[in-house]
Amino acid sequence: MSGPAISLAPVADADFEAMLALRLEALRESLERLGRFDPVASRARLLAQFMPECMRHLCVADERVGYFTLMPRAWVIKHIKQQAHAAGKPITLGALRGSRANAFYLRHGFELVRELEVDIEYRWLPPGAAS
Repeated sequence: MSGPAISLAPVADADFEAMLALRLEALRESLERLGRFDPVASRARLLAQFMPECMRHLCVADERVGYFTLMPRAWVIKHIKQQAHAAGKPITLGALRGSRANAFYLRHGFELVRELEVDIEYRWLPPGAAS
């Protein structure tokens, strides 16, 4: 026996008010219990984080029951690597010394090329690309 169909739908700018209403409804009881329910602050928080291109509605039987945001971090690197791989070209980039970006790039397969006074240069080579 299967339940109602669950799906995802894109978010548009025009969805803001409906998403705010859903957020207020979902959080009201918990926030009131903490003495922190504030519709004005909730509106400002959602507005500050509202990025329709990174958001999806969660739908049950075509009814919007929630939403989530997937921030563009690692998937941007994946996309750039796919483009570089298709072109057979390396990716070269730099990060400031002491930046958390350095560990991020190393985790994602970039190799340190050289350290400058302020920056650190990294490179990623797609399989089969010349260095």
